Amino acid sequence: MNFDISPRRAPSGRRRSLLGALLFTPALPALAQFRVEVSGVGLTQMPIAVAPFRGESASPQKISEIIRADLERSGQFRGVEAAGVAMDETTRPDMAGWRQRSADALVGGSVARQPDGRWDVRFRLWDVVRDADLGGQGYVVPQADLRLAAHKSADYIYEKLTGDKGVFSTRIAYVTQNGKRYTLWVADADGENAQPALSSPESIISPAWSPDGRQLAYVSFEARKPVIYVHDVATGRRRLLANFKGSNSAPAWAPDGRSLVVTLSRDGGSQLFQISAGGGEPRRLTSSPSIDTEPAFSPDGKTLYFVSDRGGAPQIYRMPAGGGAAQRVTFGGNYNVSPNISPDGRWMAYIARTGGAFKLNVMDLASGNSTAITDTSDDESPSFAPNSKLIVYATRQGGREALMTTTVDGKIKARLAGQGGDLREPTWGPFTR
Repeated sequence: MNFDISPRRAPSGRRRSLLGALLFTPALPALAQFRVEVSGVGLTQMPIAVAPFRGESASPQKISEIIRADLERSGQFRGVEAAGVAMDETTRPDMAGWRQRSADALVGGSVARQPDGRWDVRFRLWDVVRDADLGGQGYVVPQADLRLAAHKSADYIYEKLTGDKGVFSTRIAYVTQNGKRYTLWVADADGENAQPALSSPESIISPAWSPDGRQLAYVSFEARKPVIYVHDVATGRRRLLANFKGSNSAPAWAPDGRSLVVTLSRDGGSQLFQISAGGGEPRRLTSSPSIDTEPAFSPDGKTLYFVSDRGGAPQIYRMPAGGGAAQRVTFGGNYNVSPNISPDGRWMAYIARTGGAFKLNVMDLASGNSTAITDTSDDESPSFAPNSKLIVYATRQGGREALMTTTVDGKIKARLAGQGGDLREPTWGPFTR
């Protein structure tokens, strides 16, 4: 977060006031692999069986278990027990037997190591109710990409059965603090396979994916002040984007990837500016005596949502992306921050303070109706999945720091794997080619 209206949790109350801290002053243990902690029940979950793949006992990654975990975590599927019924993609299943197990869909496949060291992963999807072959795919991948092959398989299955694109092969980024060390991580959408993108003794905040998923903008305090960098995920190279007088914070990419909107205090106060993705002289978008920050674009790039205390307390506003008159969006309570707009433009996720609790809320933008969708009290940094069906956020659950996903209605939640330490500011990357 960038308002520092809610930097991060601490037993003594790490959340600071809006006006007291535009500038920052400078967890969860990894879960056992394939352990899926899903809570809640949806009304239309499809029962699906993912049989153990032939040959996967020799594989360093259990492909069928990764696929099953992905599908369950989506909230759209309920796993049907399939242990002990190994089945490959060439075997026509006994549909009557699977119907007795109450499975509506079935997945079988195989994993085989090739002479060159790569792995051949194949699967097939069946509609048990209609006794229909729904097709399958195969991937020949190096060992390091076995999890990616499993996620891509889950994407295929999800899309075939729901009509929506799967997000299992996309990535998330988040920040951890361990003692005095801050690390920016890039991980699979299930939180596994986390790779460090940057480590620093100074705070790292506000990671934001570029629309093509190749770059991350973020704010670093290495210079003892907030400075915005852009990091190339594949190469690890980075470049300076904004280091003007005062604070440089809250980067948000425009949907076309050509520019970002940032919060700068170079002219006094903290206002929104647009800056080219290549850097250069920024153009001022807001002019108010208040703090304007946490920008978020609508998916069509025409509207900019942001947080301002211009009404006396932090609320969410929107205005034309090129600047202009702002309209207030949130009216419930006196503390609403961290807007994130769903890629389909239907929803806005944000954090609202109710009493002493910070809760994830979702607003239907067409009606303005808003609902708190969590039972935790220390939520922060919501970010939509690229198919608009899930939200990732950070919270504290059962006394532990946690990265969580939830369906938009809040009915199905899942805890993701995460690196140890204080977890903060998850952001979900886009679909990539």
